[in-house]
Amino acid sequence: MPENHKWFLDDRLLQSQKLAAIGELSAGLAHEINNPLAIIRQEAEWMQRILQHKEALTSPALDELKGALDQIVQQVDRCKDITHRLLDFARMREPVIQAVELNKIIEDMALLVEREARHHNIEIIREYDRHLPLIHSDGPQLRQVVLNLLNNATHAINRDGVVTITTRRRDAEAVELRVRDTGCGIPADRVEKIFDPFFTTKPEGQGTGLGLSICLGIIQRLGGRIAVDSAVGQGTTFTISLPLEPKAGG
Repeated sequence: MPENHKWFLDDRLLQSQKLAAIGELSAGLAHEINNPLAIIRQEAEWMQRILQHKEALTSPALDELKGALDQIVQQVDRCKDITHRLLDFARMREPVIQAVELNKIIEDMALLVEREARHHNIEIIREYDRHLPLIHSDGPQLRQVVLNLLNNATHAINRDGVVTITTRRRDAEAVELRVRDTGCGIPADRVEKIFDPFFTTKPEGQGTGLGLSICLGIIQRLGGRIAVDSAVGQGTTFTISLPLEPKAGG
């Protein structure tokens, strides 16, 4: 096969893959946005029916109106969250590399999550390597990743459990972060999909399915890797490896 023809086929294959990815993303976005929109329409129509009979605006009817309005506001906020996360996913801004103390970033996020976790009897255990070296990475983006993983861990537990955060020197060129929870775990047939855009294991209306996709993109742009190990009824462990120094041209 002529070399130029091979390049043409490679380009066609790449374009086909891009179109398939856009199609999946569009379908996921349509599904996620349509769900809250359907609820908003249903609640609005219910309000219209109540308001057509103004003489029936007794206390129970007013309570129903208030409930419908609360639901509309909640679903609008859900749409807002979906679009904001989609923008984060699409922007994929270039990292701003600087010296970062990974343990401090993790601890700041752990303290933030711990306040709410205590109300659900969830303990956060720290197993930090106190001799962990500084790494050169993007601090704000790492905070976003750590916060997402910790929030996911507490949501997976829901109540009465433990989240364990571990840091260690992986080798001469990398450090490692692990977030392990004692939550519900993820079925084997769903684990491989958890980084897909709009895929979520959370109940309907409680997750956009973009958080882990964003985390994956961030870690990859920082030259690292992220892996997951999970068993139903036993919990889930996310492991992130980050280079001490960004790779040239990365």
